[in-house]
Amino acid sequence: MNSTEAGERAGLGDQLFAGLQRVLPTRWLSSMVHRVAQIQHPGFKNALIRLFMRGFTIDLTEAERSRVEDYVSFNDFFTRALKPGARPLAADPRAFLSPVDGTVSQFGQIRDGRLIQAKGHSYSLLDLLAGDTERAAAFADGEFCTIYLAPYNYHRIHMPLDGRLQRWTYVPGRLFSVNAATARALPNLFARNERLNAIFDTDAGPVGLIMVGALFVGSLETVWAGMVSPPHLRAEPTEYEPMTPVTLPRGAEIGRFNMGSTVILLAPRQRVQWDTKLQPGQPIRQGQSLGSWTPA
Repeated sequence: MNSTEAGERAGLGDQLFAGLQRVLPTRWLSSMVHRVAQIQHPGFKNALIRLFMRGFTIDLTEAERSRVEDYVSFNDFFTRALKPGARPLAADPRAFLSPVDGTVSQFGQIRDGRLIQAKGHSYSLLDLLAGDTERAAAFADGEFCTIYLAPYNYHRIHMPLDGRLQRWTYVPGRLFSVNAATARALPNLFARNERLNAIFDTDAGPVGLIMVGALFVGSLETVWAGMVSPPHLRAEPTEYEPMTPVTLPRGAEIGRFNMGSTVILLAPRQRVQWDTKLQPGQPIRQGQSLGSWTPA
């Protein structure tokens, strides 16, 4: 079995969970969570943060601010910065860095224009890129890596290598959960959810970074455009080109999520070689090497 096909098929519990999400008002729920996360009343936000920390066993030792009282709101806590040096970058300048803390979901080659979502499920690269045939052609037979961010993970997103933003697209969509159970049970999950597709020019050729929204994800935010959602729109995808150059070094912050979600990396054919020890289900930290890249 290929490493990208590892994992279990959906069970009854997975199917029931996915079915429930189909009928829930996920956009409304996610907007409400976003509003609650902005509340600045000290008693409320402190209690919420402490409850969350107990539920997910979160330690603030690595955070710039180690006291609950120092956070303005739950969202301020959730998108917290880390102390300088908390995520050292892999020493090899050709390392293809993990942009986030999370768990490797799937990775490998894009075959016949499709990416592996979970065992028994694949989805279209063209759909993921919102019908952009030019971009899809650039990544044909290329490589992908999907990383899931749980609620307890660090939620800022960083550059996997030096790059210059070429274009980015906001793609409205559903807000299903992106956890493993939903990935096993719900076809085309990542191509259905709201997302932000960013394409960078790099020494390895074009590199795509897809920020996938999810249930209870109250916002998608970037360093070049600020908050992109909410509102969670029902509209056609909107493509943007930066008004001024946006050049970011490896390890620089790109943006952030509010609540857990997923990042998908795309690279051209024969430009990334994955680490031989990389496996689905493997925890990864921002700045660690996922593999190595080759100059275009």
